This record gives sequence, structure tokens and C-alpha cells, in this order.
Amino acid sequence: MNKLYIGNVSEEASAEDLETIFEQWKIPHSGPFLIKTGYAFVDCPDEKIAMMAIDILSGKVELHGKLIEVEHSVPKRQRSCKLQIRNIPPHLQWEVLDGMLAQYGTVENCEQVNTDTDTAVVNVRYGAKDQARQAMEKLNGFLMENFALKVSYIPDETAAAAAPTLGGGKRGFVPRGPLRSGSPGLGARPKLQSDVPLRILVPTQFVGAIIGKEGATIRNVTKQTHSKIDIHRKENAGAAEKPITVHSTPEGCSNACRTIMEIMQKEALDTKFTEEIPLKILAHNNFVGRLIGKEGRNLKKIEVDTETKITISPLQDLTLYNPERTITVKGSIEACSRAEEEVMKKVRESYENDVAAMNLQSNLIPGLNLNALGLFPGGAPGMGPSMGHNAPPPGAQGGYSSFGGQGQPESETVHLFIPALAVGALIGKQGQHIKQLSRYAGASIKISADELRVVDANQVAPPDGMDAKQRMVIIAGPPEAQFKAQGRIFGKLKEENFFGPKEEVKLEAHIKVPSFAAGRVIGKGGKTVNELQNLTSAEVVVPRDQTPDENDQVIVKITGHFYASQLAQRKIQEILSHVRRQQQPKPSPRGEGPPRGEGPPRGEGPPRGEGLARPSRK
Repeated sequence: MNKLYIGNVSEEASAEDLETIFEQWKIPHSGPFLIKTGYAFVDCPDEKIAMMAIDILSGKVELHGKLIEVEHSVPKRQRSCKLQIRNIPPHLQWEVLDGMLAQYGTVENCEQVNTDTDTAVVNVRYGAKDQARQAMEKLNGFLMENFALKVSYIPDETAAAAAPTLGGGKRGFVPRGPLRSGSPGLGARPKLQSDVPLRILVPTQFVGAIIGKEGATIRNVTKQTHSKIDIHRKENAGAAEKPITVHSTPEGCSNACRTIMEIMQKEALDTKFTEEIPLKILAHNNFVGRLIGKEGRNLKKIEVDTETKITISPLQDLTLYNPERTITVKGSIEACSRAEEEVMKKVRESYENDVAAMNLQSNLIPGLNLNALGLFPGGAPGMGPSMGHNAPPPGAQGGYSSFGGQGQPESETVHLFIPALAVGALIGKQGQHIKQLSRYAGASIKISADELRVVDANQVAPPDGMDAKQRMVIIAGPPEAQFKAQGRIFGKLKEENFFGPKEEVKLEAHIKVPSFAAGRVIGKGGKTVNELQNLTSAEVVVPRDQTPDENDQVIVKITGHFYASQLAQRKIQEILSHVRRQQQPKPSPRGEGPPRGEGPPRGEGPPRGEGLARPSRK
């Protein structure tokens, strides 16, 4: 990618003029300038210098009254799925960029290019050529906080070695590990709180007025509020309401929201529409509990402070394909605007806390499809912002790819220990919360009791001599169900203030493994368990001198915050899956059983002294 295309070149310009510009800016070139009518080509010594030329000259240097454009020279036949996006605001966060890119298709890879410029540069690969072409058309010149994005193609044959990058890109994810100290670009500057887009529902009859004739009204709103606004009018045909997604800063989102409400109010007057038009905000269920607060205190305060009436759609309305709840705000436009600011402030705080916890893991869970889990709101990692209300997210069929196996993942059982005082909050009034959680996650959830009593669907579990301060939650279901159920339990404990506002929710989880596989979890000299702890930030312990239970199983203890615990659980299940495959008997030509000595070596429990390894970090 050392060859440059120079566009918007005046007819009066000569090769000497271009050479003079390159010399003035101390940009070396390795060949003569090839001048054509309106454009030119030149070779640079290497990719870094080509990048420097693009960043210094493109759209910034004038030649005979015209600002020249400089970009990588890519013949049409090589234009495929790969793009380079430059001039990205330096303080923009990955999640905002994710949401913007996902609007045009499946982002298979996104890596930050290490440059010496103040603005950030990323290389993006889409899943299909037409997606890359659409992103190119829509994003080139798109204004983000007064930064005009510059988008160009990357040639196919050089994309793999396009430039040094910050962190290794991973299919389906943007690298979100910490950037090198002092490096410019995404996340290196003070954070901008614009991770979570604002999503609202509007009555279908007002969509035309919001768009305006030939899109003029929505273009004006976009320009005035410095926002990117998506109106999902084609989704949910025949529905009485349509979702709108606004990508911007918190201030930009609020301004766009207020303007849209004003447009609807004017249209209502013009059409003699007499019904009240409330503001309806869509928020992911993961954040709603913290918005409501213990005993509804947070929500009540917002109502009092903004002089509005706020209601939230019931938990029963949630499905796997619709993880959002509707927050209905009634009041004047001014009051609703203030309420929107306060509601979204709470939602963004919750989101930032969750992302901060997730960022501790550089590769969350291999094979996990976050779309199917519904973990994040539109525009955030793993879910495209164009996902409409009640519409199935892309890839929602079969949320987990099994590790090395085929077909549906097997059910797993995990014992999660929670404070005994939290049991009532988790069960809910007349068991409603735990039943809803069980349906939402697709898992069987039981809580052991000191006295045998019904806790979930007429099922109980024995106390097993537990610590009186803790109770055991028994969760049975496939990996996706485990992720959702455990995630909601961790979140509930935080919402109900069983952990302080700045205190990480850390719980102990137990997984039972065959005794013959315990040694594999530990590894020779504790090597595997140490690596596991280094990777996941969880504490992983195989207690010494365990007596296998009646099923010849022993316990592995995992302690950590939610994402650390999940990653450790997945890694342990990977090890067990590998062990099971190795233990499967090889087919015999005469249908005989496995040769002597190939069955599981019974009684090979964890070696003495190897069960406990201290985590390198927590």
C-alpha cells in the first residue's frame, strides 16, 4: 500500500508543483509523479510514509486553488471488503465506532493502525463487498464532532500486512485492550460518554413528518444536533410504533430527542391529533434495574426532579429477541427532555461499569455470540444499532458455537454461591423474579434451603452443610443459558446494594469435573491452572484430598467477577470436552470394546499439593 492516488488536482498543476509540496512537508517519495487530468500517482518508500502523506496532505493542502485529496491507490478490480478509515476523533470510544460500522454490514475485523497523528486510523474488513461499498459511500466525508472521516479501500493482497496495529484484531470483535501508553487514537484521550445510543419509539403516523419531504427534515435535525439518526421504518410492518436510534454525544442525543418531540407535537396540532404523545425510551433490561434503584428510589427521584410520570414495561414482555424494555415518560416537552437526560445518564453509567468489567478480558469467551445473548444495546459491541424493537438480532439462531463438537451444546450444572440475605430479592414476590429469570435464560434455577421448601417450580435442593451466610444457587442449562442466568444474578446483587457502589461483585462458583480429569485442569506442576488464572483474572482452585462423589466427580472452585468467572468456566469446559474426546473408544473392526487400558484412569485425582495456585492478578 505504498502507491498513492492524488485527487482534485488542478489542470494547471505540474509534477514539479506536487514535488515541491512533498518537499515542503518533508515527505519522501520513491518515484516520479505521474500526472493525469485531474489526478496523479506517486510511490512512497514504505507504508508508514504513505500514511503520513495521507494524514498531512489530504484535504489540508491547496494547489492552484484546489484542496488536494490523497489516498491509497487501489485499482477497481482489487476493491473488495477492506477499508481504511482516517481522521477519527481521537477521544471517540470503540463502542461508538462499532455501532456506526455495524450499520452497513457484518464487521469481521477492525484494527487500529499505529500512526503519529492526533486523529485515529482503523482498518476494517466487512463480510461482503456491497457492505464495504455502502460503508465507503456513507462514511467518506461523514462529519463526527467536526472531524470529516476519510475512507479508502485497502488492496486485497496487502490487507494482511496493511500496517502495524495496536492489538491483534479478532473476528467479530474490535480489539479493546489497553492502548500503548501515550499513543494517539481511540481511547487514548479523555473519554467521551457517547457509547450508548439513544433509542426511542415514535407513533408510526409521525414518521413521515420526522423524515420530511425527500428526507429534508431529518437531515436538518442530524446537522443541527451533530447526530447520526436511523429511523427503522421498514421494521415491524404494520406496527403502531417505530424505533429510532440516535448516535451522538449525550448532549447531541438529548437535542435530537427534543427536536423530534417538537416535530411530533407540531404534526399533532396540524393533523388535529388530540391524544397525549409520551416520550418512549428503549433501554436494555441489563440496565433497567439500576435505573429503577432499590425500592424504586432512583426512578422516583427522576420523576420528582423533572416533574414527569415514568412507567416501565414489565419484565414478562422480554424475549430472547427483544431484550429492551420501554420507559414511558409523560409530561411537557421540557420536562420529558430533562427526564431523558437523567434516564440516559443512569443507563450510560451502568453500561460503562459493565464495559469496564468486560475490558479486563481481552477475549471474552471464544465462540460466544453476543447477538443471541442480547447483552448490549443497539450500537454497542455485538449488536448492530439497526436492530428494531422486537426484531431478532442477526445471528440469533444458535447463539453458541460448540467447542470442537457438533450440534447443540450440552447442558451444564454450575453451583453459584450468593449472600443468604439476597435470597429473597432473587426469588422475588411469590417466586416471580426467579421464574421470570428461568424463562428468560432458558435454564433451571434452584436455590438450596436450610429448610426444605419450594423455591422454583416445586423443586428444592438440600443444603449440603453450607456456610450459613451463603446459599447455593443451582443453575442447569447450556452455556448461553449459564451466561444469561449468572449475569442476571450478578447484576441483581449489585442493583440490590449487596455490594457497595465501587465494589466489584465477586462470587464463588463450583463446577463438578470427573476425578480423572482434575489433573488436566491443574496441569503438570499447576501450569494449566496458573495459566487459567492469568488469562481470566479469576481464582481457580481444585481443593486437595477431595473424595470423589458417587458419580466419581470432584469440585473446581472459581471466584471472581462475572466476566472472569464466565471465561474461567468456559476454559474449564473446553478442557473437559477435550478430555472426553480423548477418552472415547476407538471403533474396533469386530465391534469389540476399547483395548485394555484405554478407559478412564479411575482414581487419578488431583496430585497432592497441586490444587491451589495464587492468581497473578484479581
